[in-house]
Amino acid sequence: MASASFRSIPEMFLHRVTSTPDSDAFTSPRNGGWETISWKDVDRRVRRISGGLLAQGLEAEQRCSILCGTRVEWILSDFAILCAGGATTTIYPSNTPEECAYIINDSESRFVFAEDEEQVDKLLEVREQIPTVQNVIVMDGTSGHDGWVISLTDLENQGQDRNAENPSEFEATANAVEPSHLATLIYTSGTTGMPKGVELTHDCWVFEAEAMDSMGIMTATDRQYLFLPLAHSFAKVLEVAILRIGIPTTVDGRVDTLIDNLGVIQPTFMGAVPRIFEKVYNKVISGAHEAGGLKLRIFNWAIDVGSRVSALRQQGREPAGPLALKNAIADRLVFSKLRARFGGQIRFFISGGAPLSQEIAEFFHAAGILVLEGYGLTESAAASFVNRPSAYKFGTVGQAVPGVEVKIAESDGEILIKSRGVMRGYYNMPEASNEVLEGGWLKTGDIGELDAKGFLKITDRKKDLIKTSGGKYVAPQKLEGKLKTLSPYISQALVHGNTRNFCSALITVNEEEIRKWAADNGMANNSYADIATDDRTKSLLAPIVAKLNSGLASYETIKKFALLPADFTQETGELTPTLKVKRKVVEAKYSDILDGFYAGTVQSI
Repeated sequence: MASASFRSIPEMFLHRVTSTPDSDAFTSPRNGGWETISWKDVDRRVRRISGGLLAQGLEAEQRCSILCGTRVEWILSDFAILCAGGATTTIYPSNTPEECAYIINDSESRFVFAEDEEQVDKLLEVREQIPTVQNVIVMDGTSGHDGWVISLTDLENQGQDRNAENPSEFEATANAVEPSHLATLIYTSGTTGMPKGVELTHDCWVFEAEAMDSMGIMTATDRQYLFLPLAHSFAKVLEVAILRIGIPTTVDGRVDTLIDNLGVIQPTFMGAVPRIFEKVYNKVISGAHEAGGLKLRIFNWAIDVGSRVSALRQQGREPAGPLALKNAIADRLVFSKLRARFGGQIRFFISGGAPLSQEIAEFFHAAGILVLEGYGLTESAAASFVNRPSAYKFGTVGQAVPGVEVKIAESDGEILIKSRGVMRGYYNMPEASNEVLEGGWLKTGDIGELDAKGFLKITDRKKDLIKTSGGKYVAPQKLEGKLKTLSPYISQALVHGNTRNFCSALITVNEEEIRKWAADNGMANNSYADIATDDRTKSLLAPIVAKLNSGLASYETIKKFALLPADFTQETGELTPTLKVKRKVVEAKYSDILDGFYAGTVQSI
């Protein structure tokens, strides 16, 4: 059982490795299979890496950047940096050399942990621009480049020698870390502008870990699958939960093998971003319609039964009588197969990083899969609100986690948060810090409302709200989320209209699904771009947009839309690493199309 409180992450680490040394800690892919290490194994490697950093001269609160995908070495390096008294700066492996240089320079990082030679090459390309970097430590690679690059193995060997010569140094250094010391400098990927370094102290993360432990949502008997980018605060908060609670966790960032691996690992819970649920939802719906006939009728019947069961369970009741019997049949014929895709043992998912469509949450719940949406910002150390298995309300992000205060600004409905998890500020940006921090309250930039039971509903981003030239406010995320649930052919949508006299939309199509339709409509050999921009495809989706419009006020409706020749991706710059659309980037890229919608229009609608 964890003690009541800790002063720092290193103190939590020492407690974990001494209290449960032989328990499973992490499972990761290795040589085509899986390798599991215990907390005793974790302790041994963390001590070596930490000792290596101290041998290289790392000092208190000096930054070490990690440029790496989600893998167990990321976590080991992070623990080691913190136990050596340093602070971790996170960089996404998808960042360009110039973006890496910006973060490394702004954070004044002394060391950079790089995943492989590909990431090392990025750093070599900008070596002259990152003079603060003493060494690059490569996880999969060899030492070289005049000693500037050191392999992780060589660093660990140095650490082993250092620890042998100074047997009490590791504990002394770890115990010297104060709650107020910098632990993590996370650069917000953002959807606009240059990223800002969010300063999160050890106390921020200890607070988060304790809050999650006290809720009892996750226990040491669970099995977690962690694939989220560890450079993001959502994954980081799950990392400290692992440490606090002792949750055995599989760590593997390969999204392309995620569904297959879930069948092998059979986790009991997993964190994910809404895009994952959207893709599974669309695949299930399109599969049912492809099957057609009796199978489609059974599927629709099962969803209807499941929806009625879901409604009861949302009220805290269980089905009985004929409904319970029907649900058992629906489960055997349909729902059990869907749960099997996720390994068959999932108790719940946690969704975060972006808004989750209520329709999708209710669909999965009808199938016996609980998706608990949560909410927080990097600036609040991620987890500020979350639905619980025992208290959830779809369409909301749940109730505040223990220790979080919330209020809604009377002037504009902005959500304000206060807790120990709130950042101490943006690194070297006092003016930007003062803009969002006032009297201990964090201005989230999100608009929302609280119900009588404390469930928080996010209505939109304050900066994303559209104000038409007619003075009407439109929440684009709500419309975009709804549109994506109305057709499996739609991949992404962006609603536009700020200062315009009506709303319009840019839509991308789901390549896998649209190609199936195209093959039946004389376009089997056409390119994705040709299919997406074909008038027949637009005619296919026009009724979907009309269906969306039918439930909207006239000023919210999509008057014009265009299908784009390419989907949004991280590589082409339209998506953040958590798969949120970079609104300003997309609007700038397709400004000609958007401007064309409004050419010659003058009347406000």
